[in-house]
Order: sequence, then C-alpha cells, then structure tokens
Amino acid sequence: MDPINAPHAELPRGDDARAASRNGADRGMPTRNLETIMRIPVVVQVVLGQATMPVANLMKLGRGAIVPLDHRIGEPVDVVVNGRVIARGEVVVVDDDNSRFGVSLTEIAGPLGNGFAD
Repeated sequence: MDPINAPHAELPRGDDARAASRNGADRGMPTRNLETIMRIPVVVQVVLGQATMPVANLMKLGRGAIVPLDHRIGEPVDVVVNGRVIARGEVVVVDDDNSRFGVSLTEIAGPLGNGFAD
C-alpha cells in the first residue's frame, strides 16, 4: 500500500484548542473527535546534526569512534515531528534531573509549515 501524502495541518493550542473543542460540532466535527485527536501521541525528535561518509568509513567505526556532525556547539538544534521541523532550540540540562538533556525552544515554525520568522 502506498503512503498517502496530506497537507500539513496545524492543530489549535491552549485556549484556541478548548474553543475549537467546544465549537467543533458547529463545524461538522464532533467534540469527542477533536479531543481524541489531541490525545494522539507523537514522537518528538531532536536532531543534533548529521554526517555523511562513505560506507567503507562507516564500516570502520568502532566503540569510542567520534563522528563529527555538521552542527557546532551552541547552534540551534531542530525539533522534528513526523519528519517535519516544527521548532528549533538550544540544548539544556533538565533542572530537576541533571542526568538528562532537554531543549529550550527558541523558534517555532509558522502555520502550515511556512518556515521560521527571521
């Protein structure tokens, strides 16, 4: 079965989401459907960078090998959902648990995936 490509849709957030949920039936979408959609889990990935190398070099990698990435320390990282960059941010240490990283969002993509404001 071939995948179906559909245009990006931006779901309402915060107060807009609550209003859309209350008014969903007025637009032909039952409230419970919107509430169900809002509970769908999505995988959020943070991309620190990428590297390109020949397969021969890849096959030589072993424990302790360092793969240089195209991003430099301090540059924004991409926040990706379903293969689409939705935001950018800075890597931070999570305050309540110094053993984990997090991302402080600095830019949010525009509606309908129209990119970032300059």
